[in-house]
Amino acid sequence: MDLTVWRTFVTVCRLGSLSAAATELHRTQSAVSRQIAGLERQFGVSLVERHARGVRPTPAGEVFRRHALATLDEADRAVRAVRDVRDGLSGRTLAVGAPPSLAAGLVPEAVRDLLRREGAVRWNLVPALSDQLHHRVLAGDLDIAVVTDAPPGLVTDPRVERRFLGLDEMVVVLPADHPRAGNARVPVEALADETWAEDNDGSAALLRRHAARAGVDARIDLTAADLPGKLALVATGHAIALVPGVLTRALRADVTAVGLVDPPTRGIYAITPRRDAHPLTAPLLDLLAGAFVPHSRDEPSAAAAAYAVAHDARRG
Repeated sequence: MDLTVWRTFVTVCRLGSLSAAATELHRTQSAVSRQIAGLERQFGVSLVERHARGVRPTPAGEVFRRHALATLDEADRAVRAVRDVRDGLSGRTLAVGAPPSLAAGLVPEAVRDLLRREGAVRWNLVPALSDQLHHRVLAGDLDIAVVTDAPPGLVTDPRVERRFLGLDEMVVVLPADHPRAGNARVPVEALADETWAEDNDGSAALLRRHAARAGVDARIDLTAADLPGKLALVATGHAIALVPGVLTRALRADVTAVGLVDPPTRGIYAITPRRDAHPLTAPLLDLLAGAFVPHSRDEPSAAAAAYAVAHDARRG
């Protein structure tokens, strides 16, 4: 496993260009091409495909990109940890995981408040989907992960502690000049003729379920590789999108969020390993629970508590 080659592949995918990746990595384009070709021979499958403006990952390449990125992030953290020991720095790094929507604002804000209270603490943030975060908690890579019960739902696992933090109300994101921009709430039926963009199966399932309850179909005609890509499709007028309410404060300036009538919701939980807890896990959990309340929009705390009880009953 040559992490240098993996890093080259991730850079090519990020920039969408062999020549741009070569420039950034201070290599020749032919050297970058040989590295990608070597990976493809190793796996026995094409990882990138050419198009008019450059290259993009194939389905197999996208799967590899995600795992490679996580591996490279962990390798970088390992190097920093060794150097900290070499340089005489003490203290265990607090490793925090969160889905992209929560990593974009709420979780870093809670850690900021923790640092103000506890002083300087080394920490890192790992954005990933909930099922990936669950596995990383079990593997010991994360001290705490914030996860959601959006489809396919949470895994019941006695090896982790789970704490309900709050409800997150999904909202629809529109281009800034959309006719519905500025509305307080919109029924999903009023958006039946729109094109929707999605970036993951969980969000798509919430959207389809919500539309079906209203007796309409949601035309998910565009897909994006990630949340920024989905928002870019909205900003450029190609689609509208369902996104978590916690993301509202971190949205780009050329889109706007509008509430839905009787919106779909997802529960937000924190999971931690049952053993070898980081000493700052408990205070961070309290900050996360407190920070989440303002993002629940119109949802009273009693309803959130009832949601947690009902969800735990279904798990039992």
